[in-house]
Amino acid sequence: MSEPTTLPRVYGDGDASFQAAGGETGLWLLVRDFYRLMNETPRFARLRGMHPADIEVSIDKLARFLCGWLGGPPRYSEKYGPIRLPMVHAHLPIVVQDRDDWLECMRQALVLQPFADDFREYLMIQFARPADRIVTVCAHAATRRSG
Repeated sequence: MSEPTTLPRVYGDGDASFQAAGGETGLWLLVRDFYRLMNETPRFARLRGMHPADIEVSIDKLARFLCGWLGGPPRYSEKYGPIRLPMVHAHLPIVVQDRDDWLECMRQALVLQPFADDFREYLMIQFARPADRIVTVCAHAATRRSG
């Protein structure tokens, strides 16, 4: 009788993505690098301007959000309650270039992490989905405010 074969877990399955990111510690490192790049890179100055001067709450919120979003513990909702990602950004004038800059900043932060290449690619695809939705919601909100 042969041993049962264990198939590798697929990103997005249970906590596979959370584990691939190094758990909470790995996500905090990613988010700290993301905001450090945002602070240091002139291309991302507009993004940085959409955040409060004290970036620590933004770091906390993103790291906690990513924990739950990637299948780990729901750290964001434990501290801040439910999140409606596009709606939390609806008050901001986010346009396509902002989305592209956010994704580029995150891509650069991902390169700094000890993640597998296929996991980085997976994350970029996953990040693009809510980023697109946020642009749509913000454009709709801006139209309603001006009309």
